[in-house]
Amino acid sequence: MAAAAAAAAVGGPQQSQPELPAPGLALDKAATAAHLKAALSRPDNRAGAEELQALLERVLSAERPLAAAAGGEEAAAAAGGGGGPGAAEEEALEWCKCLLAGGGGYDEFCAAVRAYDPAALCGLVWTANFVAYRCRTCGISPCMSLCAECFHQGDHTGHDFNMFRSQAGGACDCGDSNVMRESGFCKRHQIKSSSNIPCVPKDLLMMSEFVLPRFIFCLIQYLRDGYNEPAADVSSEKDLNKVLQLLEPQISFLEDLTKMGGAMRSVLTQVLTNQQNYKDLTSGPGENACAKKSHEKYLIALKSSGLTYPEDKLVYGIQEPSAGTSTLAVQGFAGATGTLGQVDSSDEEDQDGSQGLGKRKRVKLSSGTKADQSIMDVLKHKSFLEELLFWTIKYEFPQKMVTFLLNMLPDQEYKVAFTKTFVQHYAFIMKTLKKSHESDTMSNRIVHISVQLFSNEELARQVTEECQLLDIMVTVLLYMMESCLIKSELQDEENSLHVVVNCGEALLKNNTYWPLVSDFINILSHQSVAKRFLEDHGLLVTWMNFVSFFQGMNLNKRELNEHVEFESQTYYAAFAAELEACAQPMWGLLSHCKIRETQEYTRNVVRYCLEALQDWFDAINFVDEPAPNQVTFHLPLHRYYAMFLSKAVKCQELDLDSVLPDQEMLMKLMIHPLQIQASLAEIHSNMWVRNGLQIKGQAMTYVQSHFCNSMIDPDIYLLQVCASRLDPDYFISSVFERFKVVDLLTMASQHQNTVLDAEHERSMLEGALTFLVILLSLRLHLGMSDDEILRAEMVAQLCMNDRTHSSLLDLIPENPNPKSGIIPGSYSFESVLSAVADFKAPVFEPGGSMQQGMYTPKAEVWDQEFDPVMVILRTVYRRDVQSAMDRYTAFLKQSGKFPGNPWPPYKKRSSLHPSYKGLMRLLHCKTLHIVLFTLLYKILMDHQNLSEHVLCMVLYLIELGLENSTEDESDEETSVGGPERCHDSWFPGSNLVSNMRHFINYVRVRVPETAPEVKRDSPASTSSDNLGSLQNSGTAQVFSLVAERRKKFQEIINRSNSEANQVVRPKTSSKWSAPGSAPQLTTAILEIKESILSLLIKLHHKLSGKQNSYYPPWLDDIEILIQPEIPKYSHGDGITAVERILLKAALQSRMNKRIIEEICRKVTPPVPPKKITAAEKKTLDKEERRQKARERQQKLLAEFASRQKSFMETAMDVDSPENDIPMEITTAEPQVSEAVYDCVICGQSGPSSEDRPTGLVVLLQASSVLGQCRDNVEPKKLPITEEEQIFPWDTCAAVHDVRLSLLQRYFKDSSCLLAVSIGWEGGVYVQTCGHTLHIDCHKSYMESLRNDQVLQGFSVDKGEFTCPLCRQFANSVLPCYPGSNVENNLWQRPSNKSMQDLIKEVEELQGRPGAFPSETNLSKEMESVMKDIKNTTQKKYRDYSKTPGSPDNDFLFMYSVARTNLELELIHRGGNLCSGGASTAGKRSCLKKESEVQSDCLAKSHTAGKCQSLHLNPALLTLNSVMSGIGKDQLFHVLALHMRLYSIDSEYNPWKKLTQLVEDMNSQLGNDEQPEVPILYHDVTSLLLIQILMMPQPLHKEHFTCIVKVLFTLLYTQALAALSVKCSEEDRSAWKHTGALKKNTCDAEKSYEVLLSFIINELSKGKLYHEEGTQECVMISPIAWSPESMEKYLQDFCLPFLRITSLLQHHLFGEDLPSCQEEEEFSVLASCLGLLPAFYQTEHPFISASCLEWPVPPFDIITQWCFEIKSFTERHAEQGKALLIQESKWKLPHLLQLPENYNTIFQYYHRKTCSVCTKVPKDPAVCLVCGTFVCLKGLCCKQQSYCECVLHSQNCGAGTGIFLLINASVIIIIRGHRFCLWGSVYLDAHGEEDRDLRRGKPLYICKERYKVLEQQWISHTFDHINKRWGPHYNGL
Repeated sequence: MAAAAAAAAVGGPQQSQPELPAPGLALDKAATAAHLKAALSRPDNRAGAEELQALLERVLSAERPLAAAAGGEEAAAAAGGGGGPGAAEEEALEWCKCLLAGGGGYDEFCAAVRAYDPAALCGLVWTANFVAYRCRTCGISPCMSLCAECFHQGDHTGHDFNMFRSQAGGACDCGDSNVMRESGFCKRHQIKSSSNIPCVPKDLLMMSEFVLPRFIFCLIQYLRDGYNEPAADVSSEKDLNKVLQLLEPQISFLEDLTKMGGAMRSVLTQVLTNQQNYKDLTSGPGENACAKKSHEKYLIALKSSGLTYPEDKLVYGIQEPSAGTSTLAVQGFAGATGTLGQVDSSDEEDQDGSQGLGKRKRVKLSSGTKADQSIMDVLKHKSFLEELLFWTIKYEFPQKMVTFLLNMLPDQEYKVAFTKTFVQHYAFIMKTLKKSHESDTMSNRIVHISVQLFSNEELARQVTEECQLLDIMVTVLLYMMESCLIKSELQDEENSLHVVVNCGEALLKNNTYWPLVSDFINILSHQSVAKRFLEDHGLLVTWMNFVSFFQGMNLNKRELNEHVEFESQTYYAAFAAELEACAQPMWGLLSHCKIRETQEYTRNVVRYCLEALQDWFDAINFVDEPAPNQVTFHLPLHRYYAMFLSKAVKCQELDLDSVLPDQEMLMKLMIHPLQIQASLAEIHSNMWVRNGLQIKGQAMTYVQSHFCNSMIDPDIYLLQVCASRLDPDYFISSVFERFKVVDLLTMASQHQNTVLDAEHERSMLEGALTFLVILLSLRLHLGMSDDEILRAEMVAQLCMNDRTHSSLLDLIPENPNPKSGIIPGSYSFESVLSAVADFKAPVFEPGGSMQQGMYTPKAEVWDQEFDPVMVILRTVYRRDVQSAMDRYTAFLKQSGKFPGNPWPPYKKRSSLHPSYKGLMRLLHCKTLHIVLFTLLYKILMDHQNLSEHVLCMVLYLIELGLENSTEDESDEETSVGGPERCHDSWFPGSNLVSNMRHFINYVRVRVPETAPEVKRDSPASTSSDNLGSLQNSGTAQVFSLVAERRKKFQEIINRSNSEANQVVRPKTSSKWSAPGSAPQLTTAILEIKESILSLLIKLHHKLSGKQNSYYPPWLDDIEILIQPEIPKYSHGDGITAVERILLKAALQSRMNKRIIEEICRKVTPPVPPKKITAAEKKTLDKEERRQKARERQQKLLAEFASRQKSFMETAMDVDSPENDIPMEITTAEPQVSEAVYDCVICGQSGPSSEDRPTGLVVLLQASSVLGQCRDNVEPKKLPITEEEQIFPWDTCAAVHDVRLSLLQRYFKDSSCLLAVSIGWEGGVYVQTCGHTLHIDCHKSYMESLRNDQVLQGFSVDKGEFTCPLCRQFANSVLPCYPGSNVENNLWQRPSNKSMQDLIKEVEELQGRPGAFPSETNLSKEMESVMKDIKNTTQKKYRDYSKTPGSPDNDFLFMYSVARTNLELELIHRGGNLCSGGASTAGKRSCLKKESEVQSDCLAKSHTAGKCQSLHLNPALLTLNSVMSGIGKDQLFHVLALHMRLYSIDSEYNPWKKLTQLVEDMNSQLGNDEQPEVPILYHDVTSLLLIQILMMPQPLHKEHFTCIVKVLFTLLYTQALAALSVKCSEEDRSAWKHTGALKKNTCDAEKSYEVLLSFIINELSKGKLYHEEGTQECVMISPIAWSPESMEKYLQDFCLPFLRITSLLQHHLFGEDLPSCQEEEEFSVLASCLGLLPAFYQTEHPFISASCLEWPVPPFDIITQWCFEIKSFTERHAEQGKALLIQESKWKLPHLLQLPENYNTIFQYYHRKTCSVCTKVPKDPAVCLVCGTFVCLKGLCCKQQSYCECVLHSQNCGAGTGIFLLINASVIIIIRGHRFCLWGSVYLDAHGEEDRDLRRGKPLYICKERYKVLEQQWISHTFDHINKRWGPHYNGL
């Protein structure tokens, strides 16, 4: 645009120039420029240069322009009345353009420069919301992106690409081989060698080199001038925006220059980076006051640019210090350390507390960081580029400036200079960002720039080396976080020295740190940079300091008394911060530690990580016990340590022990991750319920798919490492202590738990055991390969639920760092998916709910790979575990593998990596065995608080132990006795295999004195020595887990650390009371006499409910021991599990086998029934009663459900279109005289009466579906290029409109309104569900809906409601006319009256005045429903009269309603009546009987077609189709009643014209007024409806047939007339001749040839045929008319009338429609209507003329009819001809045909401008009915408070609109005042929708879905099928 203006300016001085300061300058600019150019081209060009400088000084002087921004008054003065401030700027720009072009035209100059562009790079810069592409196959950097043009011009077929909307902006990488592979370059950017680009001639850009420095300096001065340091008020932002607006043209000018290509860019680079230029122009402020002022402002702005704060700075010299003066910076830094972290802090003591700590950290930082000097110091600028960037930052990254700076990037030299400048300003960017009010926008702009710079590895490496990029980034991040630190309250609240970030601060809550972290992650993805980082010890220390700020943040304290008042939602900020700021950089670093050579890096990280952890433990004063009731989910240091350990073992072959700390440190390390696991169990047990919902949110986020592999996985891995290295007894007892279930693990039946309420015990015990199972079974980091992990994750997700492809991608935790090389959708993903899952294509349910393509696990996956442990680990919601088990159960039942309720299957684990073998010692430690023994015993004895889940986990652990038994027993027969083996008297050794058979006889327990054991087991007679002997033979002491753990801990500490005595505070915290100190506990001795094996066998008996149910299988089949993998044991319940375990135990040792056999031999006595105390009995009774009540309730519910189901199947039956609507009105007695209706509200049955009428529930809606019919079969295509357009001229509605307006031009208005039907557009369509109700009941129902405050999806005020029975949407009630059955038979009897008599009777009956019946309730309702019908459609669709409000209008409207409903029914039947029948579903027999029995109305109630072919379900089908004659009949009653009020003047009654001859034809033409419409121009179907509805109801069948016969003669005549017009002159004369010959034969009046010849003869008297010019010949079809083709034409012309008439007869008289072949449809319908004589034989070819029965001599009446036309065509031959040819062959309506691939629609429409507002809409949409392009929600196109889509839905669909939203790929339906999202008809390759195009994968049309949509549109069932409607308030 700028260029055009310039070109105009070049044209010469005739333009009015604004006044300039020096009059001499108003010369011709072009001449001046040419003169200067010549001067500068001379060898000695100093004079020219000076002249140019002077000119530029004047033109570009910075005194005028920006005063406006700075201060108000001066601005007004300066503007000096004249052109205002803008004019001067424009003038300056004009000058610059002229000077650059050196006197030539600016446009030619641009073109010339472009010719020298070596465009190897695209570099197109875009801003947010731009649609770009990313191809992972071609990308080297994951940030690679392409503009649409480059993408489509490259070859990416079969690649993994997607389209995306840019969030922050970006630039196209096409042509940049650093970022993408060359194979993906587009045609334009496939490497051009620069040799074929000619050299730039020196003089072309010479002027630019002189002019641009001044221009840029001028711009900088403007920027300096406009900037004011923000004061307290916030208005400064507005000022900045003002300045930027004024500078818009200048920056745009620079931007245009960058687009001229490489040659101009290199000049700009020179200008921007040349230090000399900058020095010359900015060095001395000079004598100019204005320049001085701006320079001062610049210095002030610079002051705050360093990281240090002004008061600490010693000197502010702007003069450059020599390279050596670093002392200044260091001093400044040292001064700053004290205050830095505290600047924002107001709390005094807090300051002191963290200061000491802060200093320690920061001193470390200052010594280790080389970058300090440059960061701490004030910035110094040496070139324009540097100062430009500085101001860009100051002004918070204005979009234009950002775009200009990025547009320059294709220039390599500039790119390097700019990157260095960017790094130099990095700290300043951070400071500005923190202060900014618009941090979101600013963040996006920063990343927009940085991603272009840092994605390039070569550049990142260079800047890292030359500018200390890494040091700067880490330091800046550290400084950023230091502003929001608070004291940590973890562990030791008073004395803690640890500080953490405060997650409530805006910095974290709003993710303000995001751009910096994102840059850091980006540079760490480059190997060379990451290596530098991992080698630099100072950096690692600093980084660990940074990470420790997040360690322990967002601490939760359990609320024990009150519910927390305010639920803080900061937790998500904490999780996001840990993921982004800690975990993602960690994954980035890990991706470079994949090989052996990188061992050193891992050692470094681990070393500094452990140091940081040690510091952390010291800072929080941690010894051995975690503080109670506290949990933090954030332990990034632990997780760094864990992940680097894992990598070291997995990829670098490091020896694990070499990087592990001592035992004491390991003990400390395990405490906090273990605390998290215990807290998870507590949260799920509802122990944290007083903390509100957010704590559950944290527990879920911790395991959620995006977080789990940076959170729970490393935690569990770290615990596995600790468990493998620590004493197993210590570890196990720690676990049970953390889970607070120690007190529960006693043999006694009662116990006291000091730390846990009884109601939580069970779930905590389940939690502890489940945790142990996960810990021991999980192999994610213990030796599984990546593919195995992927497979396990996928199987776990698929087992929970069937998943779509995209949700699987989302749920499977990928390596969170996008640059890790594991790409979602990578080949391994697809191959694993196809190996484990089957694809279920999307199915279409007729109910309208649309499925997506789903993946479901293969059978063999359920059989062999279903792993409940993995499922438990990965479920966010506990219900998913149940869902997986239910699906597993269903699979087993289906495949016949197991009929009952299975237990989770035991899955064999892959082998452990040797480094972790120690983990299995947990399974072989006495502590665990004691716990297992105790729990088995308790379960067997039915102690409280134990569940099947507990048993399941216990058995799982035993089985794990058997699978992983370490050493085989060397000497099986060793005696188990011997005191030395029994030192702790529970178990002899630590191997589970041998411990299983060890019998335990007596156990001493501590129990409350009330316990039953006390009395039973201490009989008075027991002597003491007796007790003593018991003790030796194996009574255990009280086994206290806590004491054990303490002991072990003490041992370890003493061993590892001599001064441990000072460290260990002997604090047994009060909670863990020593076993003896608890009140009223006493010791009892229990007799047990069991081993684990005997307990298992008894359990088997207990589970199976039979005595001696276990029989060792090997006794029958010795093979089992040799080949133990038996499928029969792999799935089953607890019994199977016990059998499997016993078999494994027998396999492992002969001794066990023998003992099992022994136990089985002893016949086990039954378990003694427990003595039940009274209290227990009471609870049991209560339980029993509850159980019974539950069963009763279940029974009731089941009964109710089956009732509901049977109702649904009958009344609503959504799924099977075969069922008919049940009408409970059928009765067996044929003598019923009145129709009986059931009211669905009050339930009473009875007839409809005058004073208590019954009504039918109906939905009235305006419809334009009919108007969309066209005469071609192929649906129109949606336009996808500018050339394609859809014109509505050939639609049914348009053709009818044209016809009516033509008639109204030449004929009398009232007569025109009787000659046609309206309602093709906006016709009222009536449908019903078939249910009836009393009208007074309905009124009270509506009243109750009105008072109901619940939000409904409909508007009660508009009369909308849902049918009380079937809940179908409705909006009116159609009164049922009281009718009786008896007369019906009389009316239908054939009569022998002659045609003439009947014609007379019809005339007479029509002549009777129709009076409204007296004021009854019925008549009132009739009126009100008529009003409803009128109000359903807009006025424009019912007012066609020239005189507003004329009764003719109402008359036309009423019979058109009948026409609309009949025509639509015909469409629902597929456009013809070939399928006949009462319904196309073909259940005719039952219907027949009903129709004999029921009243005339009911007879038709089921007879309409159900459209089986359309997959619609009947309940939802429409009045016409499904329902019914009932509805139709009642509708006719209402219409007829109203039409009889308007009696047609008998003079004008068309009936006379049809049946009587006029004596004097000319008399009619005498008067001057407009004539009436000639009868041959009348629409016959409309005449039929008028005649029928004018008759008194009910109608006699004979009268109906009479009317039809009369009208058929007219129709046939019209057909012949139309045919005569269509054919050529020769044909006409031939026919005229042949017909004349036959005129005197006997059946002349039934021969079409005779009639045709007569008509031609009559019509040729007028001018009808004379007007033929040459153009007419084109219109006439060239085919020769054969008798066959003529017969076909005549039949086709008459068929539409016959179809509508047959339907009408079917509804009025309840006669079934015959079915037939298409070719015989005419004859079948004709005989059905009584047009064909009964004796007619059909052997010879059928002749349509044989149906004619003329009421009066045919030739006379035809003469009369033709005379009317003749007189008209004498004046208007053209129109006369057009009106004769009626187009009657309309094809079925269709929606537009859509292209196969969605991209073609998207690319054309998403950038298309709206024709109304000429802008590109934010939400473009396109109408699928007519193809109109509209703005959704666009305020730009709003008219009278209606947005464009709503408006269009009214104009195009009379209130129904179907729109495709271009940017979302979904379809939205507007119906009246409501709308709903319908879904998408485009699915991706995996059968999924992509709403909002989030995934951006290619989408393809789903034809089945589109068919369903079209079907719902045609059948008007949107309201019934789609459930989610909401009001749109005209805002769409």
